[in-house]
Amino acid sequence: MERPDGQRDGLGVTRIALPLAAVVALGASRFDVGLLTATTVALAAVVAYCNATSSACLAARYPASGGTYVYGRERLGDFWGHLAGWAFVAGKTASCAAMALTVGSYAWPGQAHAVAVASVVALTAVNYAGVRKSALLTRAIVTVVLAVLAAVVVATLTSGASQAARLDIGSDATTGGVLQAAGLLFFAFAGYARIATLGDEVRDPARTIPRAIPLALALTLIVYAAVAIAVLTVLGPGELAGAAAPLSDAVRAVGADLLVPVVRAGAAVAALGSLLALILGVSRTTLAMARDRHLPHALAAVHPRFQVPHRAELLVGAVVAVLAATADVRGAIGFSSFGVLACYAIANACAWTLTRDEGRPNRLIPALGLAGCLALAFALPLSSVASGAAVLAFGAAVYGTRHVMTARNG
Repeated sequence: MERPDGQRDGLGVTRIALPLAAVVALGASRFDVGLLTATTVALAAVVAYCNATSSACLAARYPASGGTYVYGRERLGDFWGHLAGWAFVAGKTASCAAMALTVGSYAWPGQAHAVAVASVVALTAVNYAGVRKSALLTRAIVTVVLAVLAAVVVATLTSGASQAARLDIGSDATTGGVLQAAGLLFFAFAGYARIATLGDEVRDPARTIPRAIPLALALTLIVYAAVAIAVLTVLGPGELAGAAAPLSDAVRAVGADLLVPVVRAGAAVAALGSLLALILGVSRTTLAMARDRHLPHALAAVHPRFQVPHRAELLVGAVVAVLAATADVRGAIGFSSFGVLACYAIANACAWTLTRDEGRPNRLIPALGLAGCLALAFALPLSSVASGAAVLAFGAAVYGTRHVMTARNG
């Protein structure tokens, strides 16, 4: 599979394209008013940092497509690798649907589902043509989104409507609410592992991936913090929690009505960038699992010309298109968060087993990451926990059935 030069530059900062879309999607969901408080963002960021560090160390040791699926298989055994891959594919497929629906909601609210499906089809075609084209498109999207976010931050913070007192959420936020919000907000941080899933397609992956992961997380955290502070100082936590389009509402509140269509366009572009990378990452984990026959082996086929797992790409695109046509963005975010947190819990457990010679991080990091992932996962809304646990249980049953059949045939 191809290893295009400069691949890190495009994919290493892919998740920066998400802040606007993620804030919009989460804001539209009307979750606890503590959603974008400093405590919530910091909690999600700490867990994300531990996960990113563990993932980077593991990626340097195992620079191959598949990410945590590969790490779990190599460090903990076949079952845990299977479960990690299953959780990643399920969780990130839901993320794809959420981002596709965000595109539709901002590009054409009256036909959100139709636009979402069209977006999935178009980006699947881009990914099918090769990862180099995906990286070039990602760079363009990141540039546009950062420009829009900068305009929003400047317009809000320099207006007379911006008040630092609105950053105080008072007594409305509870410990449970902040934990739940941090678990949901983790959805917007969890993009760094996607870099690790592209190990077969990155130049010098053992060196590039460990550098790209912490860089992507650091830059994303800076952008998130700036946007969160700017919007909160204008809307306050109560109004922000009830906003269907928080960034549009923020620029409208400061009298910058000319920015509203720009923000809407920026939200759609941001979600497109995230969707592009999500489909890319899910298909690569599908490829790795198919190679080891944890999924149908036919999905391991690589296109002779484009050097991409074309069957996996098409299957992922088809499943996401169906979800985008039928799903609700709020439910998709909660389910995605549970699956991704479960996947990273396994990644931290894998990092714990590394020796010093294998580049093990400080033991506190994977321990904190594992505990944080489990705490945030089970603090999510009950419906998200129940559906996520059911999918993991089904994945475990699939593994058990396969194991029994293999033993009988062997």
